[in-house]
Amino acid sequence: MTVTHHVRVYRSEEELARQDQLAWKIAEVATDDVALDADVVEMIINRIIDNASVAAASLNRAPIMASRAQALAHPVSRGGRGATVFGLDGAADADDEPTLASPEWAAWTNGVAVRELDYHDTFLAAEYSHPGDNIPPILAVAQHVGADGRAVLRGIATGYEIQMDLVRAICLHRHKIDHVAHLGPSAAAGIGTLLGLDTETVFQAVGQALHTTTATRQSRKGEISTWKAHAPAFAGKLAIEAVDRAMRGQTSPSPIYEGEDGVIAWMLDGPSAAYEVPLPAPGEAKRAILDSYTKEHSAEYQAQAWIDLARKLHGQHSELADPANVQSIVLHTSHHTHFVIGSGANDPQKYDPTASRETLDHSIPYIFAVALQDGGWHHVDSYTPERAGRADTVALWHRVTTAEDAEWTRRYHSEDPDEKAFGGRVEITLTNGERIVDEIAVADAHPLGARPFAREQYIRKFRILAEPVLDAAEIDRFLELVQRLPELTAAEVRELNIVAGVGVLDPAVPQGLF
Repeated sequence: MTVTHHVRVYRSEEELARQDQLAWKIAEVATDDVALDADVVEMIINRIIDNASVAAASLNRAPIMASRAQALAHPVSRGGRGATVFGLDGAADADDEPTLASPEWAAWTNGVAVRELDYHDTFLAAEYSHPGDNIPPILAVAQHVGADGRAVLRGIATGYEIQMDLVRAICLHRHKIDHVAHLGPSAAAGIGTLLGLDTETVFQAVGQALHTTTATRQSRKGEISTWKAHAPAFAGKLAIEAVDRAMRGQTSPSPIYEGEDGVIAWMLDGPSAAYEVPLPAPGEAKRAILDSYTKEHSAEYQAQAWIDLARKLHGQHSELADPANVQSIVLHTSHHTHFVIGSGANDPQKYDPTASRETLDHSIPYIFAVALQDGGWHHVDSYTPERAGRADTVALWHRVTTAEDAEWTRRYHSEDPDEKAFGGRVEITLTNGERIVDEIAVADAHPLGARPFAREQYIRKFRILAEPVLDAAEIDRFLELVQRLPELTAAEVRELNIVAGVGVLDPAVPQGLF
């Protein structure tokens, strides 16, 4: 049974035993070698496929090209064999030069590839998260040290569990701290499980990972930059480095969460704050991954249900595509959707047709307008400057606003999975005075949605996104391999990669310092 831990700030003169610190309790979960449930194993495989899907579609985008060049500029460290880089054959390149990277750099570029399109899994509670961001650092370390498939599964289960449990309890965005502050500790914990480290070592790694991965949310505010894709990859890279230091006997700031000058006191709710953090009890299976959900559309998760509703309205009311017929569109929704990706953010960039892809991805007025006109969403075509700048789209887009609705906010924060919702109610007023009202609670692909994702849908998503990039034989090879994950040998884990077809990768190498 899950144990809820009361976490508060302690003055320096107060005694807080190491075993009572949240970082230690996280480490205890990581070092609790419990069996994996079959449905958890199945979902981990689904999410590795999901990550590979969105990474494949990103391989020639500028952030991935830059991060890949950085990774390959660093030699493989001497402590292991290195890790594979998405898109490259891990055996050798055309000049018989190895294309492996040191694990922290492989985690870096692979993490950027996974995150770039904002198209993989999500979990939303007190905080936001993309728990699939745990997979690149854990898999990179596994390949480097020669871990087998079963160890990979255990590590990923821990990464998901810790990040999602922190997300359930501790809000970061209210204090303008980026959500990757929960990812650093979870990735460190997952790597600790993978490697079979002791509780003391994982405790030190978790503390260091948290200490080094706290940053402001400006990366997701205003004109959103390419750093949005780099932020979780950076957290994964720092988690690997934190584990390395902890394994060498180096210690971390303590108590990192509860200290008088710690994260809670000065970055979160302050010296009088307290949180109730749920973690698995000793011997309890790690099942958090089953509460997360992936994306059918390449957009911010809170946009998923709205795209599906716009797609439905497009089919029922074709007149809505013409702004001449529409006086106003109001999306009544949760506090988060209104203030983060809606008009409540007061970001003029969310209505700017020249805004970056990253910014448009966080503009629900733009997303709803385009989906309403097109009857769907495409991970590339829906974001092009030509699409964003179309006159009729701009006119419709500027008629879309959001409003917070207390009931949708309550449902957004509900702890009951059958009630939790991420959508809202749309009220459309036509120029002829008619009104169209409809609503949606969860995306079609959500476990409670109209068309929940299962293995078939994950494979279909992978094939659609990978076909322009990978040869058919490579697609089949990867899918056959990953679906045997529980039985993979260390050598087979090193092949758990996607290799681009000949001539597919852009040969340009962005130049930097390295």
